[in-house]
Amino acid sequence: MTRFDVPDVLVLGGGGILGEAWMLAVLAGLEDSAGFDARGCDAFVGTSAGSIVSASLAAGVEARARLGEVPEQPPATAAELAGAPGHVSRALNLGVAGGSALAAPLAAVGLRATEPGGVVLRRAALRRAPTGRRSLARLGRELDEAGASWDGRLSVSAVEVETGRRVMFGTPGAPEVSVGTAVEASCAIPGVFRPVTVNGRSYVDGGVWSPTNLDRAPVSHGTRVLCLNPTGSLRPGAGRPLGGLGIVSRSVAGVEALVLQRRGGRVRIVSPDAASRAAMGPNLMDPEPRSRVISAGLAQGIALGSGRM
Repeated sequence: MTRFDVPDVLVLGGGGILGEAWMLAVLAGLEDSAGFDARGCDAFVGTSAGSIVSASLAAGVEARARLGEVPEQPPATAAELAGAPGHVSRALNLGVAGGSALAAPLAAVGLRATEPGGVVLRRAALRRAPTGRRSLARLGRELDEAGASWDGRLSVSAVEVETGRRVMFGTPGAPEVSVGTAVEASCAIPGVFRPVTVNGRSYVDGGVWSPTNLDRAPVSHGTRVLCLNPTGSLRPGAGRPLGGLGIVSRSVAGVEALVLQRRGGRVRIVSPDAASRAAMGPNLMDPEPRSRVISAGLAQGIALGSGRM
């Protein structure tokens, strides 16, 4: 049994409609079994679907309240997703292949030592990716209307198309936008959804840089970090357009966790268990299995909070 340590910082990764549902359900289960109210965390780092959940929590909306009707990315078919993950996965794979061997010694100074190469790889991959046409403006409006705002705890990841660099909206030096606009950018899967333009620059899904962007969590000695990584349990297979990202997701998160540990942080990464993974099925952007994912995620969260996993 592993005791559940209430985290100071919550990192929520990308994972589409079903990844969002799973994260909300896990957090609700944790509240039931461990009394953990995620809204009280000192900091939130959100990527793609995780940015929706992070923004909601920072706005004071409890996880369970969002298990009904929630702002979420529009559905996408397997055919629509078939091309997009190829570009994203290639960029991430190149970054892992080029940096993982050096990860441990570089962890002492942080992953920023490897960012110049990552910028080049992402920029090249995004130049080859088709421009998405579908709009996420409704998602952004719904979050802004729900009262989401920057309170000093929230940061949202995105990638600037023109340069390939990572941008953490809500942090010093980042472009000033509403939370809704930042989340819209963080959820803009290349080749599927339209990039978000801010001051003449275009921004897309923060998952192009990292499935979780865990290394950007603010930590000091003893800071407890919980990372929910919906794509970490994905497995390759026929009809699974995102399956190949699972290996990459686990590798990147592992390297990023090492960075935080070298800074004194205590990191726990949780991915969907077997039941949650089975409930999700092959397409994380298909809303049909959502109720089954919620049930499995609640059970996983209760088990996690009670120390049974």
